[in-house]
Amino acid sequence: MSQRLQSPETFEEKLDLLRDLRHQAIHSASEKAVEKQHAKGKYTARERIEKLLDEGSFQELDTFVRHRTHDFDMQKQRPWGDAVVTGHGTIDGRPVAVFSQDFTVFGGSLGEVMSEKMCKVMDLAAKIGCPVIGINDSGGARIQEGVVSLGAYGDVFQRNVDSSGVIPQISLIMGPCAGGAVYSPAITDFIGMVKETSHMFITGPDVIKTVTGEEVGFEELGGAVAHSSRSGVAHFAFEDEDHALEETRYLLSFLPQNNLETAPVVPTSDPADREEPALNDAVPANPNKPYDMREVIKLVADDGEFFEVHENFARNILCGFARIEGHSIGVVGNQPNQMAGVLDIEASEKAARFIRTCDAFNVPLVTFCDVPGFLPGTSQEWNGIIRHGAKMLYAYAEATVPKVTVITRKAYGGAYDVMASKHLGSDMNFAWPQAEVAVMGAEGAVNIIYRRDISGSPTPDERRTVLMDDYKARFANPYVAAERGYIDDVIEPSQTRAKVATALRVLRTKRVDQPKRKHGNIPL
Repeated sequence: MSQRLQSPETFEEKLDLLRDLRHQAIHSASEKAVEKQHAKGKYTARERIEKLLDEGSFQELDTFVRHRTHDFDMQKQRPWGDAVVTGHGTIDGRPVAVFSQDFTVFGGSLGEVMSEKMCKVMDLAAKIGCPVIGINDSGGARIQEGVVSLGAYGDVFQRNVDSSGVIPQISLIMGPCAGGAVYSPAITDFIGMVKETSHMFITGPDVIKTVTGEEVGFEELGGAVAHSSRSGVAHFAFEDEDHALEETRYLLSFLPQNNLETAPVVPTSDPADREEPALNDAVPANPNKPYDMREVIKLVADDGEFFEVHENFARNILCGFARIEGHSIGVVGNQPNQMAGVLDIEASEKAARFIRTCDAFNVPLVTFCDVPGFLPGTSQEWNGIIRHGAKMLYAYAEATVPKVTVITRKAYGGAYDVMASKHLGSDMNFAWPQAEVAVMGAEGAVNIIYRRDISGSPTPDERRTVLMDDYKARFANPYVAAERGYIDDVIEPSQTRAKVATALRVLRTKRVDQPKRKHGNIPL
């Protein structure tokens, strides 16, 4: 090959050489390696890019980069492009940068040159202000390059941090992702995994067995289901790679190109002033009966569209994207049919992360509140519910995007404050007529306030009932809060969409002056 690179003399020969080298770069993997990849239900690095981006839009960069390692006879195998495909293209006509690790070359292992390619395309994304999508399918650090490969990971991590909150960063895990490799995705805004074929872990099953004696399989330890439902590391668990790539395109439709822009407006025929009578019956008459807040959100959003994030993690709170009048919004809502919608450690972390993501990328927040309080118990207290709950409080208070809140039923105690209350800077707060804004529920309050009265009554149960009815009439309603301006309006549920749409329209020019500081100190 080196001889041929020196020999062409005519333009036609040089052109032939270019085409030959490009063909070698594109087909660097053996047929056997490609077949093996397909047999696992996985696409190749280039196939993934082709399916992700608009047809014909991909422009590859660094096609002819090769590694410079000579240890362990590595100089005998120097494929063009190394083990990652990088470049830029478009999704729905909007520019994106992408890198796709190639498991068919050196098992996708990361070395110095591969890192340089990834960093280069990440730098490009930061400079031009477009999202970057990383497709991860790698055996980890390239052992033959030693500590250089570890330094290469650090270079990638630094760029992830520098771009955080500046451009959207999405990680797709489409194969193994282990050891230090997991920290780049962990810093990005969204992580998607594919069921059965992708895994993430710091240490694998063999090491765990050696150190702790635990026996665990790859899927149970770090599969898509485990990370999307138990650890919360992954935001999405996709059925297959086609589903992953399709949903990633959809996710980007709710996000702007960068932190200086707003998300694209999608035309809709759904009237902003549409009344929805079904909302009048959404909340059961029995205050202790659950209902699905997801259905409430869909009735308010454009065309019933709600793209949920972290669907299987901390299911007592809902987070996701929707649209009102074609404009992207971030939705946070308590879920009464899961643990009565209480806030706990996992729900607080899930919501706080989502709120901060929306705030970073100028996506307004709409909150649907039906919260009986924070989950009690020693497990919650000893594992830091105070600290974790404060994350959510901090995120709402810190957010400067338009914030609209709808209290559908309960808003009790400190959880009332945390769920985007007026006191944390929410701009427009509405309540439905059956809303109960109070320190706690009637039964708990009466048992505390009138403890002696009840115990001294000849008919304590009847006395308790009378006192509870009185408490409900005086406090378990939205009007006490409305009197003080904590609620801007008490509305008919059927008019929720129109009220929220009007509020968001008014708030589009919202501006907030913040104190000069390096950064706040969120309670991590």
